[in-house]
Amino acid sequence: MNPLSSLDTPAQRLAALRGQLALSGVQACLIPTADPHLSEYLPEHWMARAWLSGFDGSAGSLLVTADFAGLWTDSRYWVQAEAQLQGSGIALMRAGAHDVPDMLGWASEHLKPGARVAVDGRVLDRAAALRWQAGLEAAGVALVLDQDPVDAIWAERPGLPTAPVFEHLPPHACRTRADNLAAVRAAMLAHGAQHHLLSSLDDICWLLNLRGSDVDYNPVFLAHALLDAQQLRLYVAPGKVPDALATRLAADGVVLRDYAGLAADLAGLPAGTGLLVDPARVTAGTLAHAPQVRLIEAINPSQLCKSVKNAAEADNIRAAMAQDGAALCEFFAWFEAAQAAGERITEIDVDTHLSAARARRPGFVSLSFATIAGFNANGAMPHYRATDTHHAVVQGDGLLLIDSGGQYLGGTTDITRVVPVGTPSAAQRADYTAVLQAHIALARAQFPEDTPSSVLDALARTPLWRRGLDYGHGTGHGVGYFLNVHEGPQSISVRAQGRAHQDMKAGMLTSNEPGLYRDGQWGIRIENLVLAVPALQTAFGTFLAFETVTLCPIDTRCVVRELLSADELDWLNGYHEQVRVGLLPLVDGAARDWLLARTEPL
Repeated sequence: MNPLSSLDTPAQRLAALRGQLALSGVQACLIPTADPHLSEYLPEHWMARAWLSGFDGSAGSLLVTADFAGLWTDSRYWVQAEAQLQGSGIALMRAGAHDVPDMLGWASEHLKPGARVAVDGRVLDRAAALRWQAGLEAAGVALVLDQDPVDAIWAERPGLPTAPVFEHLPPHACRTRADNLAAVRAAMLAHGAQHHLLSSLDDICWLLNLRGSDVDYNPVFLAHALLDAQQLRLYVAPGKVPDALATRLAADGVVLRDYAGLAADLAGLPAGTGLLVDPARVTAGTLAHAPQVRLIEAINPSQLCKSVKNAAEADNIRAAMAQDGAALCEFFAWFEAAQAAGERITEIDVDTHLSAARARRPGFVSLSFATIAGFNANGAMPHYRATDTHHAVVQGDGLLLIDSGGQYLGGTTDITRVVPVGTPSAAQRADYTAVLQAHIALARAQFPEDTPSSVLDALARTPLWRRGLDYGHGTGHGVGYFLNVHEGPQSISVRAQGRAHQDMKAGMLTSNEPGLYRDGQWGIRIENLVLAVPALQTAFGTFLAFETVTLCPIDTRCVVRELLSADELDWLNGYHEQVRVGLLPLVDGAARDWLLARTEPL
């Protein structure tokens, strides 16, 4: 019997990893949450950190030495990680806490000169690799990029996904493949590069009007791409691209190559040739195959192109938002009727019924992320997810937070609503109203074009700051077009200050999601998606405003009306009129009755 096949617990896996480190002559191992494409959601094959630690949150990195193991993750996951790491021998390192060093700082301080730190360079982005190399070198420690100690002990590691690639077609695809390629080629040449390497899956899918299902929630497939002035080499597993599609790709100069063939082609590039790469979206292990090239580092041009939706895409997004809103009306009508009838409803049931309502809408493909349904204390964890073994019954008095979204052929949705269960307390209603005011403050914003997106964060927080309240996550993220639900480069977050390419442009689709969380009690977040649109032209330039494109009532039963200003009340009533007009043609029966009741003006 293979002893590695019996590694059933994180503690056993940790012990096996330490044995492997000793055999390999390295003193520490870094296991990030990443794959060779630096994806947000990973195929099972690349979930090494989750397999080793037992912590299955979407963010965090693990550092293991002979006598220490620590998982660094941010405040969204502290409660979850603390529970899942029990008995593993792995310490929770609360990243961002004032008394917790960052992972590199800890390694530099605790590892002795001459030590070696192994990391699978295939999953470590170039920017992080350079940072780690410099930091460790200053402490006399070496970073080893060509070892994967976890793979040596993971006897039953899942294989890579094999689902077929499909084409995103008109009328939902609103740009041609030829136009996309021409735009990116022009940017490549402007940078003085002869080749452009792409490993980020959303960039490749956007560029070629292709989609897939290799990872959960994001409609992408595993591939690399190497672009030059004449052709694009697409590295994808054999058999994933149907023959008819391969013929259409060839007509646009796209040549299919084996997924594993990238290394040889990179090694074969002429010495000194200019290779455009995005250091945040390509790994050090991938670039290790091309030491002879002249690296030109800049953001992938496709990131900038796809962040600005054109008029046809905006129209499709509005239509997708309406279908999504209709699904939510159907769900909430069921939910309130089931509550009134005294049915037993769990957080799992919320996910099941809401997902089913979305699946019945035209153009629906999949969820855009795992539904978060958190009642009372569970809602206080921004990235909580109910499981079969850990979930709450929605009963008694309190607040239910539901954060969910869908992938439609014409757009990607992301929405959060909080609804009362039983009788919410005065404190809950005051918190809810404060978050609503924060949401309205950003929704009503008007600002010069090219304003850094991070600047807008303070607009949403001000109503909360006035009360001495705050929240730990960003206020808004970019959203893709039937692509990743989290998309850059814009980010309405204080953490985005100083980042390049985050200026707001007309056509950018962004979330508006301020929140408030009281640990162990309740959580509140109100989220809509907003489209940046031209507002007015003055002697001071072009000004943009936000068009709220999400269509679903914001529950007014928790609102303290007296706390709202006249302008805030006008915005809320106006939004509900927009929701009612937009959704009435798409709903009937109980869903229609629910919509009419929940969009009554305050």
